[in-house]
Amino acid sequence: MTPPTPRPASRAYDAVVVGGGHNGLVAAAYLARAGRSVLVLERLDHTGGAAVSARPFAGLDARLSRYSYLVSLLPEKIVRELDLDFRVRARTVSSYTPARRDGRPTGLLVGGGERRTRESFARLTGSEREYAAWRRFYGMTGRVAQRVFPTLTEPLPTRDELRRRIDDEAAWRALFEEPIGVAIEERFADDLVRGVVLTDALIGTFADAHEPSLVQNRCFLYHVIGGGTGAWDVPVGGMGALTDALAGAARAAGAVLATGHEALRVDTDGRTAEVTYRSADGEGVVAARHVLVNASPRELAALTGQAPPPPAEGAQLKVNMLLTRLPALRDPAADPREAFAGTFHIAEGYGQLAAAHASAAAGEPPAAPPSEIYCHSLTDPGILGPEPAAAGMHTLTLFGLHTPARLFTRDNDAVREELLRATLAQLDAHLAEPLEDCLATDADGRPCVEARSPLDLERDLGLPGGHIFHRELSWPHAQDGTGRWGVETGQANVLLCGAGAVRGGGVSGIPGHNAAMAVLEQATG
Repeated sequence: MTPPTPRPASRAYDAVVVGGGHNGLVAAAYLARAGRSVLVLERLDHTGGAAVSARPFAGLDARLSRYSYLVSLLPEKIVRELDLDFRVRARTVSSYTPARRDGRPTGLLVGGGERRTRESFARLTGSEREYAAWRRFYGMTGRVAQRVFPTLTEPLPTRDELRRRIDDEAAWRALFEEPIGVAIEERFADDLVRGVVLTDALIGTFADAHEPSLVQNRCFLYHVIGGGTGAWDVPVGGMGALTDALAGAARAAGAVLATGHEALRVDTDGRTAEVTYRSADGEGVVAARHVLVNASPRELAALTGQAPPPPAEGAQLKVNMLLTRLPALRDPAADPREAFAGTFHIAEGYGQLAAAHASAAAGEPPAAPPSEIYCHSLTDPGILGPEPAAAGMHTLTLFGLHTPARLFTRDNDAVREELLRATLAQLDAHLAEPLEDCLATDADGRPCVEARSPLDLERDLGLPGGHIFHRELSWPHAQDGTGRWGVETGQANVLLCGAGAVRGGGVSGIPGHNAAMAVLEQATG
């Protein structure tokens, strides 16, 4: 445990940031570099929030991205403007999805070059049709990404402005007006291909393909626009490398980072504010011209004494593993070093996803839980220490879908273990050897498997209902009450800079950037 930071020396700052996750650190670094005095109050004994690296397995030098694990939405401009020593690496393979066709093991490989991808589609589906449809569909989303992603660090466009900027009515209808299931079913015929496309609409979002609210469309949009390309990259050194770099940038610019300090209350008249906090030394009060809350909308309401927003509900099972070796696959054409380098889809056919959602919506754990896996150490072996690396060990990160928090309320531990067993059984169905035979054991002889339910994430990280986005994602355009930057609240000098802000969610730093810009704009306006 890191000892808590001593009580802040000053009693007044230009800005107090509540929460030291990556968005709060981005805001702190921008404001401090602009010459503002900044204090960050972090409840835990370390900064980073969900974007941290840890060694979860006793006696083994493997530094895993414990919660958040891939990077797509972080703008290069933030890395450049804050002079961050942080890099990402592209994965050589986008995805691999195992399947059985005509009683034989096979699979769909996306990546490794256009020729190999085209041949994989043809081998799985028996024709060139699905690959041609894939190219057209992702050509469309790529053009949308090029137009939408740059707007995320600008003042919010109106809906009409964003529509004109996209300048593609078919794309607008498919992504912004009709359930994404309509577009998928119109364009693709193969159930497995449909499922692979749909998964981007369901990561961290509990919804059906035809959900009328279009929450799945919003999730899909954010998953395909990152960087203007939609690529999901591996953070070199693990996710903690990003937040370590951000904390260093904030400190270097003069920000004070106070860990072990929990904000209890924010009192404001709209021009000045006081933040009451608790630390090992007792309670304290600090004054601020602006307060930036890097926490959920629910926590913002609690701090300011406002009515809470509707409850949020997370819907994922997060599993970290360390293996002695990558398991062999039943598909004779699949190399494990390729298959696990990208996103390895399990039980994510279109029909399987619909069945899993229906089961969970009825309050029953899915019999065939869908999930996806990737191996960080194939792309970035540096997260392993010399001994695990020399022994040929590898990490596996698994993200389970359609496991809403409601399933765990009767007995979190029992349901987590039940779903973990069922999820790994779905993986084993495509392996030539049991995953259990490949698991490393820690210094105490325990298998190196760590699972977290939504309730665990709520307890450990303060995520409301375990929701990784703090609430359902929003459209990246202005709506009633969103304000100019999408970070504004009912109090003029209190801003929301966490994932629950408009254009929040994922490891992006965008809400932190936008909240800092709103503060600086107020000062010069």
